[in-house]
Amino acid sequence: MAMAAQRAANDSRLGRQLSLDQFSELVGMLYQGPMEPVPWKSALDLIRRYLQANYVTLILRPPRADRAGLMVNAVGDRPAEREADYSNYYYALDPFVGLPADQVVTEQEIVGDAKWRGSEFYKQFLKPVDVLHVLGADIYTDDDVECRFRVCRSHTEAPFSAADKSLCTMLIPHLKRAVRLHSQLDLIESKRKLYAGTVDRMLVGAIILDETGAIMETNSVAAEILGANDGIRLVKGALVAGCAPEDSQLHGLIEQALGGRTAGAPAVVEAMSITRPHGRGKLGVLIRTIPPGEWSESKRRPAVAVFIRDPERKSQASHAMVRRLFDLTPAETSLALALANGLTLDEAAADLKITKNTARAHLRSIFPKIGVTRQTTLVRMLLSSVVS
Repeated sequence: MAMAAQRAANDSRLGRQLSLDQFSELVGMLYQGPMEPVPWKSALDLIRRYLQANYVTLILRPPRADRAGLMVNAVGDRPAEREADYSNYYYALDPFVGLPADQVVTEQEIVGDAKWRGSEFYKQFLKPVDVLHVLGADIYTDDDVECRFRVCRSHTEAPFSAADKSLCTMLIPHLKRAVRLHSQLDLIESKRKLYAGTVDRMLVGAIILDETGAIMETNSVAAEILGANDGIRLVKGALVAGCAPEDSQLHGLIEQALGGRTAGAPAVVEAMSITRPHGRGKLGVLIRTIPPGEWSESKRRPAVAVFIRDPERKSQASHAMVRRLFDLTPAETSLALALANGLTLDEAAADLKITKNTARAHLRSIFPKIGVTRQTTLVRMLLSSVVS
């Protein structure tokens, strides 16, 4: 107790000062946080060391009865204890919530020492993991993100001083901006995954090239097409068509697209077909410029998109979705999907193990439900529908 009192006196007299380099490093880590595998782990670890804390926590999604919480903990060498317990139960007992927005406060200021030590939250949750002192802030952004920043000290450490609060107060605006960046990056990534998944479902191979023509990214469909080595393949990281004249045309179109990258200019879009030596249908290739943004200055950024369509790939349209969209029976749905995948009516009947007359009867029943009168129009409707 005497040592803790002396440490508290030293803190209040000298302050827990950081050098300019230390503070700069800490602020940099806050902005690096959204790009880390575990967001803000490095910054929280550094805060824990500077403030002599045993736990530093950033609750990115406060738990509620209808959802689990999401939190990042810096705990030093000790094991991360009872995160699930807090998210599942103890959050409801926590009296250190509903803090003034963006203000750094301690448990003494919000709850008071006697009430804090007498709370079930402290006795059941904090005391067993050696936490007595808590400092924190609740952060609210303009895009409705709420997160909670908490710093905890053990029973042998001094309470948080005015200097500790001052340091955290200087950090909170930076953390708030970093949280907004994380929110925006998460939104962009969610959209990217949605659009990428849609392209995959449409059976379109997508290849992204950088400013030098080097491949940055391929989707799963493109990887399968390139891996088949049937008409187009990868050689030392570059796209190569199997036929020399087509290879020359392919690289010429890529160079043309790369040369047309000017901010504000319309995208260059070109197309060609690539022969496959194994006798299968030609691959359709579309090459499109990805214009730079007005303020883009990255030296390695998406510059050209190459889309590849294999006409022989079968639709991945969901049987259940087609049924619901067009109000078809299971048998009618199976026939419609077989036709959409390129089979003739006779081939579809054989594939489905039904007679030709039964297939024709199903087709006549399908026509009025979809609103067409010809088989070719039916296939076009299916391929252009949302389920495909």
